[in-house]
Amino acid sequence: MGNEFVAHPSHSAEYFGDTRDSWWNPDYVELLARRWGLSRVRAVLDVGCGVGHWGRVLGGVLPRAARITGVDRDPVWVEKAAERAAARGDADRFRYQVGVAEALPFEGDTFDLVTCQTVLIHAADPGAMLAEMVRVTRPGGLVAVAEPNNLAGALLSAAVLHAPVDETLALVRFQLLCERGKAALGEGHNSLGELIPELFARHGLTDIQVYLNDKANVVLPPYRSSEQRATVEEIADFARRELWIWSRGDTHRYFLAGGGEEQEFEGCWAAAMGAARRTAEAIARGTHASAGGSVGYVVSGTKPSPPSSRHLQGHVYRNP
Repeated sequence: MGNEFVAHPSHSAEYFGDTRDSWWNPDYVELLARRWGLSRVRAVLDVGCGVGHWGRVLGGVLPRAARITGVDRDPVWVEKAAERAAARGDADRFRYQVGVAEALPFEGDTFDLVTCQTVLIHAADPGAMLAEMVRVTRPGGLVAVAEPNNLAGALLSAAVLHAPVDETLALVRFQLLCERGKAALGEGHNSLGELIPELFARHGLTDIQVYLNDKANVVLPPYRSSEQRATVEEIADFARRELWIWSRGDTHRYFLAGGGEEQEFEGCWAAAMGAARRTAEAIARGTHASAGGSVGYVVSGTKPSPPSSRHLQGHVYRNP
């Protein structure tokens, strides 16, 4: 159990642990496959693939003949993703290479499905990234992303129901200012999921569909399942190392950039760490329980076919 990449300097390392394997219900992913018509897909691009979690999830519902290409800016993650695919015996279906999302190293009109999971929220210019995703999608093909509204999570906790109102509102304000500051610094917006449908429309995608991920990560004593053990271990680990959503240093930068006052920071940070510590202590006592809800959007859109090719039935991928 745990996260082999804890404290690794590469991007998103703190969130590449075992808990990421529990982000999706398998039957929900099968439903997405039917909604998206993935039985016709043969070429897939997973943008910002990390160590390959999202591509592997989709690989389970794609035809065996489908080939998944993952691209990430960090060579370390590309290497790890390839190692994991080989260990599963999937090296024939999955390949990975280094590349940046804003300048994808592929010809236009190449893939039937271009997708990403929690990547646009980290983009300095999500529009530029989405434009590249659309460019490499075949006419009639699908762009699909999974992106959250992380601010909503500030109120989706059993602890919120018992905490003083002023403390809860202060922590929501703290997170909101940090998210705005992160965006102002060009490091992405953690709740961008709310804006994705409009972004799709601005980039010419049609048949835009929006769904909610139905996965809840319940935490209930005595935490026996592997999923729950991974979750409580991550919560305890973050509290022990004094990590909030971000490190203290990053949180401080984001808070000030978002309009927070220097003299406020220590109090806000102490409140966040106090809440994290109390949760970890309740886990140690076996008393912490939560329904584990979150707000994660799954948004898809179709790249229109050029007028001259729309009559060529069977020659382009079509989303039913």
